[in-house]
Amino acid sequence: MTLKYKQILVAVDGSKEAELAFKKSVSIAARNHATLNLINVIDTRSFAAIEAYDRSIAERAQVFAEDLLAGYQKEALAGGVENVNVIVDYGSPKTMISKDIAKKIEADLIICGATGLNAVERFLIGSVSEYIVRSAACDVLVVRTEETAE
Repeated sequence: MTLKYKQILVAVDGSKEAELAFKKSVSIAARNHATLNLINVIDTRSFAAIEAYDRSIAERAQVFAEDLLAGYQKEALAGGVENVNVIVDYGSPKTMISKDIAKKIEADLIICGATGLNAVERFLIGSVSEYIVRSAACDVLVVRTEETAE
C-alpha cells in the first residue's frame, strides 16, 4: 500500500529554513496531486508590547505575510501544484499550525523548516518545529537540507 497525501500544510515565515521546506513541499504536493496549504502565523506575542507604541505593526505584518504567501503560491502553481491555498492567521505559531489549522484543513502532512534558534532560546521558548513534531496528529516532515535532484 502506498501512502498518498491529500492535504499538505507548509509553514513559511521568510526564513531560509522555511524556504527549504516550501521547495520540498512543492515536489511532494505535485507528486501526490495534493492540495498545498501555505500558512504564515503572525506571532502576536512578538509585537504585543511594540504595538502599544506603533499601531501599524499588525498591518505591516499582515502585508508582509500576504506578499510572502502570494509569491510562494505563484511559485507552487508554476511548479505543478494544482491547488494552493494561502492562510494568514494570528496567534502562537506552535499551536496554530499543529492543532488549529491542521485540524481545520484535515492535514495529513505538515512540513516545516528546522529551527534556527540557539540552545538557550530553545530552552527558554522551545522551537516551533519541535512542538509540531510532538503535538501534531498527522505526519510531520522537518526539513534540514536543500532539495536533491530526483
